[in-house]
Amino acid sequence: MTIAVAAVRTKNLFEAAMLFGIFSLVSASFFVVLDAVDVAMTEAAVGAGVSTILMLSTLAVTGFKVRPRPVQRDILGIGVSVLLGGALVYGTLDMPRIGDPTAPVQTHPIAEHYIDVSPTETGIPNMVTPLLASYRGYDTFGETAVVFTAGIGVLALIGRRRRRDGTPVESCEGTDAMGDRHRVLRVVGKQVIPAILLYACYIQAHGDFGPGGGFQAGVVFASGLMLYMLLVGIDEAERVIKPKVLERLIALGLLLYGGTGLLNIIQGGAFLDYRTMAHDAVHGLHYGILAVELGVGITVTAVITTIIFTFAGHMRSRQKALPGEANAAADGGAS
Repeated sequence: MTIAVAAVRTKNLFEAAMLFGIFSLVSASFFVVLDAVDVAMTEAAVGAGVSTILMLSTLAVTGFKVRPRPVQRDILGIGVSVLLGGALVYGTLDMPRIGDPTAPVQTHPIAEHYIDVSPTETGIPNMVTPLLASYRGYDTFGETAVVFTAGIGVLALIGRRRRRDGTPVESCEGTDAMGDRHRVLRVVGKQVIPAILLYACYIQAHGDFGPGGGFQAGVVFASGLMLYMLLVGIDEAERVIKPKVLERLIALGLLLYGGTGLLNIIQGGAFLDYRTMAHDAVHGLHYGILAVELGVGITVTAVITTIIFTFAGHMRSRQKALPGEANAAADGGAS
């Protein structure tokens, strides 16, 4: 609560971005306390990592201070906000307390089914993984399609034009890397990046035995690639992480997920009915869940990395095209 109020009241946008990152880290710690480690990993990587970098990239063009404006009191807007806030608070009065054993989510028969049957039916100790990839596999397939659509939308709206050889039109020998200005950060970052990528691969491969899975592995892996981009610069990063390859991986992950479902139909089962993928149902479910989780991880990694790279390149091209506005913004003149 204190962090949220401070973020709203500060006039320095850089401070607000940092406070939002701190808020995400605190939220991740709450999820850990509630035993939702999967959600905590995602919140830490996306909320404190990717979102913070996107906000800082924007502030590099717009400036860090809010332009003073005359205060305008919109009575209608204030009234609507008060009524909506009151309705939300009223709605929380009927919510059960955290950890209440008599809460509907604890007493509903379907919860008992997942707890009692899921480990033996799927052969996967972590019941969260089969719940997301098997029991509600259609929902997860739709969520993967939404992530895919987000990546395509970013490419359609602010994707950079490319020459025939595949290089960005505005690309040049950039000096946006940290260089020798932050030597300590570069040295530490180069040591941390392999550990981040290895950890992402671990939670991808072992999401069936512990917290993790495709989405968590994707955001963590993308965070490692984002850190690499910050250390070496967008131009050098694109030489190693080819944008064309990322664009193909965006579709590959979704195709792997949907292709697994089509394979089940070809083998005589229903769409996303993994029991047809092996000699017995338990192994088939296990193999199918691992396949679709890999598809989710590939798409999430490619989409987040593409968004970061595209956004960073777009911001840099604007700075080069409008040096006067960028310098003015850096002095805090933009709103």
